[in-house]
Amino acid sequence: MTATRSHSAWAANLTDSEFRTIFTSGLRNCSQAAAVVLGCCFFAIPATAQHQVMEPPGVVEDPETERKFGLWLDQATSVDLAPNRSLEFEFHERFDEGGTNLFEHFYQVGPGFRLRPWLLVIPIYRYQIYPGDAEVPHENRLLLNVTMSTKRGRWQPIVRTLTEGRFPKNRIASARFRLRPGFEYTLPFPMKRPPVLVINNEFFIVPGANSFNAGGKYTQNRLQAGVRFPITEFFAVRPYYMRVSVNRPTGWDSTNVIGFSVALKITGLQKKIR
Repeated sequence: MTATRSHSAWAANLTDSEFRTIFTSGLRNCSQAAAVVLGCCFFAIPATAQHQVMEPPGVVEDPETERKFGLWLDQATSVDLAPNRSLEFEFHERFDEGGTNLFEHFYQVGPGFRLRPWLLVIPIYRYQIYPGDAEVPHENRLLLNVTMSTKRGRWQPIVRTLTEGRFPKNRIASARFRLRPGFEYTLPFPMKRPPVLVINNEFFIVPGANSFNAGGKYTQNRLQAGVRFPITEFFAVRPYYMRVSVNRPTGWDSTNVIGFSVALKITGLQKKIR
């Protein structure tokens, strides 16, 4: 109790200027930024415990599961706010049943912190909609994206982790961990902006109770290969192929996806903001 009072008294005596200085410097620290968002993501775990008696998990299929051949469209915008800070927007539309049925679309936003040249941290809020799904029409997600990469000549190894707190409508909440190792390789073409080969594989793990029906803790796998074409310094497109495998209670089931991503980078706003 004494330690708590001392800490409270210290915080109360801070001036506004001192508080802003401490808060800003804290956001630049990787461990503090990660702790804040991880705490938000894992609100899903106590929520699961609270509602598990009311509604047992594993009786509804995950509405993000692809059916038959799929078409995915991705749009991403990165706005530079400072040398090591940005604001990240993403919009995604996903079609299944041979690319004819819009079964899922979502929108997400979050600030990006380049804590080291090789380390990017992005806390994210996502709103996900499942058109035509009466059981689970939408869900909210809190995510922490931690991406590590390093350049080695034409090669760039990349490891991305996503920690998710899922809060679907009419279902218990759950936490999920996603690990995506991969690499990028700049193709040796005599061009000002040569195309870049992008290959990665993503593993999906649900460590606790699951909001949806699954055949185990290892719930999904996505193998992806594509080529990014930098059109300008600030605009790029990337067609890709993905093999999506889902662990159902009856066993693993796989489907194919063709995707097309568009990425836009906006710079020069930091001077206007000042």
